[in-house]
Amino acid sequence: MRIEIKIPNVGESITEVEIGEWFKRQGDSVTKNENLLLLETDKASMEIQAPESGTLVEILKKNGESASIGEVIARLETKADGAARTPASEAPNAELTAAPAGAAATDDDHPADGSQNVSSNAVVASSADQQTPNDSEPLPEQGPRRPEAEVSDAKETLAQPVQDQEPLDDQIDNAAETASPTVEQGPATPDRRDEVVPMSLLRRRIAERLVAAQQNAALLTTFNEIDMSAVIDVRKSQGEAFQKQHRIKLGFMSFFIKAAVAALQMVREVNGEINGDNIVYHNYYDIGVAVGGGRGLVVPVLRNAERMSFAAIERAIDDFARRARDNQLKPDELQGGTFTITNGGVYGSLFSTPILNPPQSAILGLHAIQERPVAREGQLAVRPMMYAALTYDHRLIDGREAVLFLKQIKSMIEEPARILLEF
Repeated sequence: MRIEIKIPNVGESITEVEIGEWFKRQGDSVTKNENLLLLETDKASMEIQAPESGTLVEILKKNGESASIGEVIARLETKADGAARTPASEAPNAELTAAPAGAAATDDDHPADGSQNVSSNAVVASSADQQTPNDSEPLPEQGPRRPEAEVSDAKETLAQPVQDQEPLDDQIDNAAETASPTVEQGPATPDRRDEVVPMSLLRRRIAERLVAAQQNAALLTTFNEIDMSAVIDVRKSQGEAFQKQHRIKLGFMSFFIKAAVAALQMVREVNGEINGDNIVYHNYYDIGVAVGGGRGLVVPVLRNAERMSFAAIERAIDDFARRARDNQLKPDELQGGTFTITNGGVYGSLFSTPILNPPQSAILGLHAIQERPVAREGQLAVRPMMYAALTYDHRLIDGREAVLFLKQIKSMIEEPARILLEF
């Protein structure tokens, strides 16, 4: 029985997808729930599994081609009605078996599909036509013999007096005059080539949104630095007990999300957005957390983060990161969001200006923790410091509100007990 592989409904408002990559080739055997291909949307990537075991007999859409929701992109022949055909790439190599000379050809030498294989008879006949020297006969001399005249001429040349030949110094000078100038070049490398690949639908969408954010908003970034000593101490003292109780590590991100929610409640403009001539103030806190996936940066959203515990936040972020690597995030998990946090510090970034995620009005950028000398009560001390950056839409958020928001983040991270008092 033939089963049609169709594009599933991958999310609200998505009508078209792109074939990212086929993991199987036409004619390959597949097993049930085995990954067949990767689909790209403008929001995420997702893998499509085989509904049944069988053979992928037909692929209708190739890598990079677009397809509509519900469109048939391949056909699968199930094993229920016959054994799956073995792919040509997995077929065992045919062994040539020597047959007696003059043996008649069988049907195996001429397949029904019209292809003509080289039969073993032909190999044997070809060998029989060649003459093999008898072991008792002397072996032939290697290479043709030189004519006697050539040998005689060579002897006469060698016998010429040395003074009749051109001096060696003159030969070198003449060679230098006639030689054409050359330019020294580096050694040739076999990998000097360009590779042109089409941009994925997700990457194109990311590019469009980033350009739109810069063109349609008045972006400005304010900075501050945060002493991470207190949070590091909390993680050291409470981390083991936290992990034992909740089966998840206590990370830095849960502290920043908690601090961000408290700061958003205090400065509501940062949690708002511009809609035409109106301002929309959100009274809920859906925090997007940027994570790096296999196909690009994605921003899954923590819904109602104000109601989540530290453990719930850490579990959700860990789940997002794992499924982003496996291309298993759902499109609706990437939609919405009232505020975004991105942590370039995990890649070693020390300082940057993040671009906000429209229609949001602000984004918090975190960076690497680095020990630096700072002044504390008139004394020089070394502290684990982090630069934090808030990029915001100046059309809605004034500099005063932006600085106040970032100072609230700094204050709560440097005094984690304040976070508990806010909830």
